[in-house]
Amino acid sequence: MAQRSRPWIPPAVAALGILAVQGVLLGQQERQQGAPDSPASGQNGVRFRSGIELVNVTATVTDSRGRFVSGLRQDDFVVYEDGQLQTITHFSNERVPVSLGIALDTSGSMAGDKLVAAQDALDRFLFDLLGPDDEIFLYRFSDEPELVQAWTSDRKQLSQALGHVRASGGTALLDTLAEAVPLAQTGQHRKKAMIIISDGNDTASRTNLSELKLVIRETEVLVYAVGIDGRSQPTLGTRFPPHGPIPIPIPVPPPGRRPPWPRPAPPGGGPGGGGGRVLGGSRSDEGVNASALREITDDSGGRTELIRTERDLDPATAGIADELSRQYYLGYSSTGRQDGRWHTIRVEVRNRSLRVRARRGYVATP
Repeated sequence: MAQRSRPWIPPAVAALGILAVQGVLLGQQERQQGAPDSPASGQNGVRFRSGIELVNVTATVTDSRGRFVSGLRQDDFVVYEDGQLQTITHFSNERVPVSLGIALDTSGSMAGDKLVAAQDALDRFLFDLLGPDDEIFLYRFSDEPELVQAWTSDRKQLSQALGHVRASGGTALLDTLAEAVPLAQTGQHRKKAMIIISDGNDTASRTNLSELKLVIRETEVLVYAVGIDGRSQPTLGTRFPPHGPIPIPIPVPPPGRRPPWPRPAPPGGGPGGGGGRVLGGSRSDEGVNASALREITDDSGGRTELIRTERDLDPATAGIADELSRQYYLGYSSTGRQDGRWHTIRVEVRNRSLRVRARRGYVATP
């Protein structure tokens, strides 16, 4: 039988895998020593000795006009897993610190006013809109992703790193999220989020959309996207698109049968490689692919916001910061099997006039 070649994995992702294993071993050691398991400790999903797993869910609630709704209580929410009613055991309506990743498109099309406006908007985001306890990292991406600032709470350090980025090259949006989302999952705070700012389609990634969605589904990271797209009507202010039927999730392969991720580029580029591949299969000269961005963000409980010009970047990022400060935390103990499969989550509020956005499920990692 011919031996299969190993899939190509970016060094940064491989390093994160090693860190994740070390973190699991450390967590097991702490629990054996009697360290308390608490979602308030800021650790990732909590697994109890009995096999019960605490599933963390961040929910955003708005009214019919898209305004955030505050003041709700635990009894106002109803949670279902795989269609079965769950008992909410943990709840908070207070603003909590966030571990936040930022990924900025620095491809050639962002040169000039767009990049300057993005730097200014992110500076205000860092200094005026985030909390003092929040931690942040910063990626830039053109032909490939680059981590320019690792986890820090030092706003001046982040601002300096942001000010040094320059625009050139193509757009490796999917590869960037494939590296950045697992890094966001390692954050010390319970709430974890990722914001990506881009003005164009993916032209350079080796990762495809289905592979990236699987990566996101294996985390608790809220993914937000701000797309600068002069061809489209802006969605600024429409923070909460009307709900339609929840799409059927993509199949999750059983343990040991995952597809290679990311796939190596075929010689000479072409579909799936770095030579002209585009996000969602549309042409790279068509600008932002909104439907593909929404596929990336919506499963996580985040959202995609399209803006028409770079002048709208400041209110768009301010809206995301406002949302992160007004969300609800729900936790429930799942007794389902750790089968490596996708389990759906549905969050509702008893007041049917209100709308809820939350992660649509999770992968029950064995």
